[in-house]
Amino acid sequence: MHYSAFRIFKEAMTGNRGWKPAWRDPDPKSEYDIIVVGGGGHGLSTAYYLAKEFGQTNVAVLEKGWIGSGNVGRNTTIIRSNYLLEGNQPFYELSMKMWENLEQDLNYNAMVSQRGILNLIHNDPQRDAYARRGNAMRLSGADAELLDREAVRRMCPFLDFENARFPIQGALWQPRAGTVRHDAVAWGYARGADSRGVDIIQNCEVTGFRIENGRCLGVETTRGAIRAKKVAVCVAGSSSRVMAQAGMRLPIESHVLQAFVSEGLKPIIPGVITFGAGHFYVSQSDKGGLVFGGDIDAYNTYAQRGGLPVVEDVCEGGMALMPMIGRARLLRMWGGLIDMSMDGSPFIDRTDIDGLYFNGGWCYGGFKATPASGYCYAHLVATDRPHPTAAAYRLDRFLRGAPIDEKGQGAQPNLH
Repeated sequence: MHYSAFRIFKEAMTGNRGWKPAWRDPDPKSEYDIIVVGGGGHGLSTAYYLAKEFGQTNVAVLEKGWIGSGNVGRNTTIIRSNYLLEGNQPFYELSMKMWENLEQDLNYNAMVSQRGILNLIHNDPQRDAYARRGNAMRLSGADAELLDREAVRRMCPFLDFENARFPIQGALWQPRAGTVRHDAVAWGYARGADSRGVDIIQNCEVTGFRIENGRCLGVETTRGAIRAKKVAVCVAGSSSRVMAQAGMRLPIESHVLQAFVSEGLKPIIPGVITFGAGHFYVSQSDKGGLVFGGDIDAYNTYAQRGGLPVVEDVCEGGMALMPMIGRARLLRMWGGLIDMSMDGSPFIDRTDIDGLYFNGGWCYGGFKATPASGYCYAHLVATDRPHPTAAAYRLDRFLRGAPIDEKGQGAQPNLH
């Protein structure tokens, strides 16, 4: 079914009786060419691009819950490409360009809103660091502007510019950054993959791998064994547990990252704002709620819920940045299970087991990477060659002494 304004008008005139489910709910077949383990944004986008770009339609996506139950529906919806290092910046700029054409590509309203992101500057060394970052962004073709204090004041007069501890001296501004409706991304990719023949199988948890003579021949699931020529794993915070079933130990720790939404307010936040003196970021949803988050919780966990100390820490950051937030009531909060790599950068690579591939370690950056991650992962699985923009995301980079240390903090919560 093609979505359009005409279709909406037609259905409104006929009692909305012509709408069909966005994707099928098939039973798993006994064998596929490719199995994608994980029905989040990265898994669904991988399946979509496998079918669309590489003609691989005998593909199944296995999701242990329902579509949208994982991190793709548990984040703060921010997209950006304001990275520094050569291994990261071109990749995230590719993702940004794909976001800009996503809705037309999927024929689905993902509510892509490029309202920009402000990374606030509070001291001279930080200004130097952001100037360097902005130059790196421009070298990769991204947009970046270094704003002074008055330019930021004109955009956001409600910020606490006179804070004695954290005076605002300027900002790094990326106009093309913004937000996207997170669950719509999952639904759009699911619909697009399904329309090209991909089987999306929900409530199907992978419980083991069939490995013989160093080759992966399929998976064991709660709905029976399924054979496959290739198995591509992308399960975010569950990466360590799932890959342990194949006998692999990953350089990853799992933590919970909390997000919060306030009551609906009148429009005030122009785009996305990040607090440069602490870990706090905020935007405003179309319903008026302030969407914000901060640090990961300081303990390892596989639970999708967090603790009160981080709630207090995040709210303190918000109060230091814009004291008016203290009058807003918190409406709801949730936790996403994220896979923190040792250098803060992801992996898209083949494993030592033939036919088994891994995508993970996205830390805070998983949602914004969804289109490029899916495309580069599909390229790797289909061709057995890494995509040029993801060539640095190797599993063996620590052994080779080639970490992509974007912030120098990795998975250590006390360094965030």
